[in-house]
Amino acid sequence: MNSNGSRRGRGRFMQFPLFAVLLCVCLSAQSLHAQVGEYRSALAIGVNGGYNLNKVSFDPTVKQNYHGGLTGGLTVRYTCERYFKMLCAVQAEVNYAQLGWKEKIETSADTYSRTVNYVQVPLLARLGFGREERGVMGYLVLGPQLGFYLSDSDKRTGEWSAATLALRPNNVVEQYDLPIQRTFEYGITGGLGMEVNTRHAGHYMLEGRYYFALSDMFRNGKSDAFGRSANGTIVAKVTYLFDLFNKKN
Repeated sequence: MNSNGSRRGRGRFMQFPLFAVLLCVCLSAQSLHAQVGEYRSALAIGVNGGYNLNKVSFDPTVKQNYHGGLTGGLTVRYTCERYFKMLCAVQAEVNYAQLGWKEKIETSADTYSRTVNYVQVPLLARLGFGREERGVMGYLVLGPQLGFYLSDSDKRTGEWSAATLALRPNNVVEQYDLPIQRTFEYGITGGLGMEVNTRHAGHYMLEGRYYFALSDMFRNGKSDAFGRSANGTIVAKVTYLFDLFNKKN
């Protein structure tokens, strides 16, 4: 990796302590609840589903529109403490996600998009504000996310001749034939949501997130085509959870 890439990688890695602090606070709350808050022990599981809008941050730049794709999977949440009006929990998910990019080609009638499929595992600290039972709660989630490449496919239309390829800005065309070279990715995800809690019918959530990848899908050494090729995703999703157990104080 070149020196700029090394500095960039170290800068990304330094963002992880923020989640570590939040997670440690939540995990230690159970042993400290007598001093700092009201003890909770609630485990809920369920399903989530939604829609992704993704772009890949390329260097050199490749002009893009958002690439749309589905996401969905399983959610597990453990609530450990209520501190004043803030409900503290940790949450993990295992999701299937369609990412990729859709190019904005302005120099010809060519079109190109690639769908890249992942299994994603976000590990989140969750802070909720509002009614714990029979009401509405707002919440914040933040933490690291891991991704595991599954497969990809592309779609192209137009002429796709040497003449149209020569018109691409900065002559950037290497992305078309490159296989996904890094099958593991990691990054930071966070978002805001609204939850409707019921006594017997479970928990219903509507949420928006943003995922910022700290790793690249292609190699980024001095001799490689791209210095950066990282996903950036806007996610809208709904989640349903039901309680396995819920203990207070």
